[in-house]
Amino acid sequence: MTAAIEYRVRLRNPHPKQAAFVDSKAKRIHVRAGRRGGKTTGVAIKAVKRFLAGGRVLYATPTEEQIAAFWAEVKRALAEPLSAGIYYKNETRHIISLAGNVSNEGEVLDETLQRIRAKTAFNADTLRGDSADLLILDEYQLVNEDAWQLVGAPMLLDRDGDACFIFTPPSIRTKSLGRARDPLHAIKQFREAAKDTSGRSAVFHFASDDNPHISSAALAEISKDMSALAYRQEIKAEDIDEVPGALWKRKDILYGEPPHATNAEGVDIGRDLVSVVVGVDPAGSTPGGDKIGIVVCGKGTDGRAYVLDDRTIHGSPDVWASRAIQAYHEYMAGKVVAESNYGGEMVRHTLSTVDSSVPVEMVSATRGKQVRAEPIAALYEQGKVSHVRQFEELEDQLVSWMPETGKSPNNLDALVWAMTELMVTGGSPNVRWL
Repeated sequence: MTAAIEYRVRLRNPHPKQAAFVDSKAKRIHVRAGRRGGKTTGVAIKAVKRFLAGGRVLYATPTEEQIAAFWAEVKRALAEPLSAGIYYKNETRHIISLAGNVSNEGEVLDETLQRIRAKTAFNADTLRGDSADLLILDEYQLVNEDAWQLVGAPMLLDRDGDACFIFTPPSIRTKSLGRARDPLHAIKQFREAAKDTSGRSAVFHFASDDNPHISSAALAEISKDMSALAYRQEIKAEDIDEVPGALWKRKDILYGEPPHATNAEGVDIGRDLVSVVVGVDPAGSTPGGDKIGIVVCGKGTDGRAYVLDDRTIHGSPDVWASRAIQAYHEYMAGKVVAESNYGGEMVRHTLSTVDSSVPVEMVSATRGKQVRAEPIAALYEQGKVSHVRQFEELEDQLVSWMPETGKSPNNLDALVWAMTELMVTGGSPNVRWL
């Protein structure tokens, strides 16, 4: 009788913060951690454990460097069975699978069997055509949201798979590297998961110095060269709700109502505004993709600007045009100001088919987005703008948009068009009174 041969799998012993998420049974795991805190080592341990249990693992991250770190950990853990030919390894495609599940040409025969694969994933396209029991998205703050929402989530359907999201909060160091439409999407998803009480989601947070293998002396030394903000983001992985380098700052978003007029009897008869404009920013991408920005702004008798409403919406031309015209009438605006770069006269025609009596001014984006936005951001910094209530989506866009990224969100653009008309290029009274 041939004696059984045992091959060792050399998994690192996770530190306590790693072990918490490595051993978690939640379907959706969210890990926010500092640099060198052990995120990648932790998910490598989790990946190998799932693989050894017969699972199919897909690891995705934006950079080749991050793949190399994960791949090295996995290969180190499985070195003995790999060397013995128990498992097959493809270094080009970063695949480890059962040795008998590979053709003579090196192709995996049965894509449903246990396997570990690592890919780069800035966007959805690089993940298409796969499936997994466990999907790991590392450096998730840099990944385009579609990689999860359009591709990652559906690929778990057949196997009722789990997902693990690993990230460090966006910082000055990473602001130009990401492909995300919303640089804060990872932290927002983390916050939502933290509210879950069903057990489906689990959140984990740890700092760089929670990793006992990091030299405390070295960490203290490099901390002297970091700004306080960089230290909070990169080392402590704190949840800071604005992106460094963004044109707007959270502290500059003020709240308040415009002055209210009174009648002869001294009764409040409503907001006292000299001008109201509805800003419209049509979607510049494929239909059904971006939202159409619709933001209502007014200028008070006190000379300050006020954001009165955000009606931004996904929808057909008739839907968004009707919504913009409704806002025009509801707020007794003087005009609708719409960007002409996408659609031009078609935008004006769409609005006029809903109500031809509404004055529509088409404005062209002849200057760069930063040049157009800077005077409006300056008004906020000078304390000359108030929001009548919290507009969460719009405000998140303001404090996360960085001009060098080029594309700006539609809510923000609609705000800039309306505010420019009110406070920069226009400003003449145009409010309609009943």
